[in-house]
Amino acid sequence: MAAVAQYGAYFAVLVVAAVPLGHYIARVYDGQASLAQRLLGPLERGIYRITGIRLDEEMTAKRYAFCLLAFNLAGALVVYLLQRLQGYLPLNPAHRGGVDPFVAFNTAVSFASNTNWQAYGGETTMSPLTQMAGLTVQNFLSAATGMAVAAALARGFIRRGSGTLGSFWVDLTRGAIYVLLPLSLLFAGLLVSQGVVQTFEGSITVKLVEPQESAAGQTITEQVIPLGPVASQVAIKQLGTNGGGYFNANSAHPFENPTPLSNFLELLAILLIPAALCFTFGSMVKSRRHGWVLFATMVALVIPPLLLCAASEHGGNRALADLGIDQAAGNMEGKEVRFGAFTSALWATVTTAASNGSVNAMHDSFTPLGGLAPMWLMQLGEVAFGGVGSGLYGLLMFAIIAVFIAGLMVGRTPELLGKKLEAYEMKMAALVVLLPSAAVLVGTAIACALPAGRAQVLNPGPHGFSEMLYAFSSAANNNGSAFSGLDATNRFYTLALSLCMLIGRYWVIVFVLAVAGALGRKNAVPVSAGTLPTDTPLFALLLIGTVLLIGALTFIPALALGPVVEHLRLAAVAGGAP
Repeated sequence: MAAVAQYGAYFAVLVVAAVPLGHYIARVYDGQASLAQRLLGPLERGIYRITGIRLDEEMTAKRYAFCLLAFNLAGALVVYLLQRLQGYLPLNPAHRGGVDPFVAFNTAVSFASNTNWQAYGGETTMSPLTQMAGLTVQNFLSAATGMAVAAALARGFIRRGSGTLGSFWVDLTRGAIYVLLPLSLLFAGLLVSQGVVQTFEGSITVKLVEPQESAAGQTITEQVIPLGPVASQVAIKQLGTNGGGYFNANSAHPFENPTPLSNFLELLAILLIPAALCFTFGSMVKSRRHGWVLFATMVALVIPPLLLCAASEHGGNRALADLGIDQAAGNMEGKEVRFGAFTSALWATVTTAASNGSVNAMHDSFTPLGGLAPMWLMQLGEVAFGGVGSGLYGLLMFAIIAVFIAGLMVGRTPELLGKKLEAYEMKMAALVVLLPSAAVLVGTAIACALPAGRAQVLNPGPHGFSEMLYAFSSAANNNGSAFSGLDATNRFYTLALSLCMLIGRYWVIVFVLAVAGALGRKNAVPVSAGTLPTDTPLFALLLIGTVLLIGALTFIPALALGPVVEHLRLAAVAGGAP
């Protein structure tokens, strides 16, 4: 009952915070956030003057996509160069050298694409300058990019006979200045109040309470504790559904997430903007009921995996129970005592429902079914809230498919928000759904077939397969979390996962913008007796069924080879079977 109350309180607070924020974001993109514009308008106008951006500029879908891709390519190049040259740059108190070129490429793609997959240990690899000027900046810009695409898609639904979707530069600037920056400043202050560190000091040396002896027989009396500007990065890491940790242990590290209150705040931040964007969409298309339908669909997709994960982790690990280990607190392997099994299950579900990827427990140590839940949430396409912007436009692509299926059943041309959906929109929506899934399955198959892929798996068997499947699911769906038993630092994984991240982010965005442009050029069709209402609970059920059907048909065979087989084997061993 305590877990149910905790989960209920979490979603209740999320709704209370997301609804007004969503309507505010709609005003931001419509240029009507008067109070915010009075306070931050000089900063916005200053950026336009320096960069030559025109506030009244309009772009076609093709130009919008070109500007987006060029900007993100430039950002990835800057991050790559910062990593390679950090040994020669300032703000490097620990004198970190240049990052390996393949890891640097992987990291640059990861942070530009809002994936934040980390094939490195943050505190032992990156200097404070690289963390701030490279990774934190990309946390803002990648999140603002996703929000801009969602806004452009909303305009495609509401514009009539128009060939333009707004300006990428204006949308990017407004999302960063009026939404991400104020929320991050507020959230960073709250985190500092809970003990999250924020300093330019590279490390601090402390005396050990009890001296230790090293493997070489030397007595160790001191410990070097890494520090840095952590709170500022954690704030946008969570709010922007980025997920990349300043420390290798991510949000399980006490300097990133020290208290139960900081844990709750970070959990809230992960889903806050993805949830709010549902209501942003409802406001922009002048149909708030559609926003509630999208939000209810996302919640309904999250609850079953959450309950499965929580029940599996609270039930404990039967193999450990046979060894005489007390399982009264649940499966505590790889978890922080200050959070426990239920809160760790909530975090694992929320962070993979969103395209976030931060962890406060090690997913590799979850029970087989407990690990299946977050893996499947990613494989659904990161639409059960999903990333900032990307979750919304991903779910709307599923909505287009759902309307098409309904149209086939009743023999009518499908319509959504007054726009007829024809062959072109269906092809683009199908590609958005299928490309990341293909990247996951093809990438996993190649990893299983090649020695370079198999050699990096530390746990052979079904669990090792799960580690590979999880890695490609995370990369292709721009999540960033991982099963830690996979060493992804060799050339095969750095390049293969980078390719999956690019497909899951930019190929998808191009096709989404193609749909937005096609919809914007159409005129509205009048509502008739045969029009399928898309703002009702019935349509929410149809949308949920579409997401689950595609996810089930695509990934259940692969899941059966990994976590399902591992669960059955564990049950057989615990039950005494040979």
